[in-house]
Amino acid sequence: MATARPVVSVYNFENPAEKTGTVVMPHALTAPLRPDLVREVHMNVSKNHRQAYAVGAKVGYDTAAESWGTGRAVARIPRVPGGGTHRAGQAAFGNMCRGGGMFNPTKIWRRWHRRVNVTQKRHAVVTALAASSLPPLVMARGHRIGEIAELPLVVSDGLESVQKTKQAVELLTKMGCGPELQKVLDSKKLRAGQGKARNRRFRMRLGPLVIYKEDNGISRAMRNIPGVETACVDNLNLLRLAPGGSIGRFVIWTEGAFKQLSEIYGAFVAVSCLFCWLLLLLLLLLLMLLVVVVVILVAIIVVVDVVVVAAVLQYLLYLFIIVFYMCL
Repeated sequence: MATARPVVSVYNFENPAEKTGTVVMPHALTAPLRPDLVREVHMNVSKNHRQAYAVGAKVGYDTAAESWGTGRAVARIPRVPGGGTHRAGQAAFGNMCRGGGMFNPTKIWRRWHRRVNVTQKRHAVVTALAASSLPPLVMARGHRIGEIAELPLVVSDGLESVQKTKQAVELLTKMGCGPELQKVLDSKKLRAGQGKARNRRFRMRLGPLVIYKEDNGISRAMRNIPGVETACVDNLNLLRLAPGGSIGRFVIWTEGAFKQLSEIYGAFVAVSCLFCWLLLLLLLLLLMLLVVVVVILVAIIVVVDVVVVAAVLQYLLYLFIIVFYMCL
């Protein structure tokens, strides 16, 4: 279990020293920690935005080279024709030749992306959420949370209506995120390698992740704060909850988003609302199928014996009842 606290305090977003109430700790934040699962899912999911690259189809073969055949005391590899230049007579095409083709070049139809099971992704996200409520893991990841009131940090829903970046910085500083924001600013370094020329000139540490329920301006207000990211609780991404596959990101919750966790991920003794909707949809589809079968049987009741039709209907009813109880 990640933590066993029954309730979490809710702080006023304008005056973090003031508590406005408490909320029940969601079961998702008390889930067992599976860092191995997080690393595997993160590795596979991060591959799904790659662009294909490949060696050109004619690279190494764009010449009129032809073998000299046998009898000239040289290898039978194709050779560049012509004269008057060092290139003439040189071997071509082979992967052992200078300027020739390569063995097994990359192709654009390589399997670039990876499919990940939905339940596996949900388990990984829940693990990342549970780790974000443990101060040792958050501090081990490098976050400065010495001035934070408590973890998980839950503030009132008024934070979702912040419109200005200046106001957002002031509110984060009042919450105790000042050292964290300063750490991000001090970590800005020039990237080593060719990434400098590819719009990735600087490297910077990541700061807090603000999770909200309704975007009333919060994403626009915080998008230009270095290191600060925002996410909707209905669309949580493991790449942001566990950057680099490491659990323990510093997360700031709004009250509405924190309460929404139980509806999305359920509890140890109850299913989530999403699962209930899927079951209801399945039952409706089965009911529609049963109605169609009944209509077809009624249509052919004139041709077939009534007793046979009644027996078939009885077996279909039994089948529907069995499927219904299995879904429950």
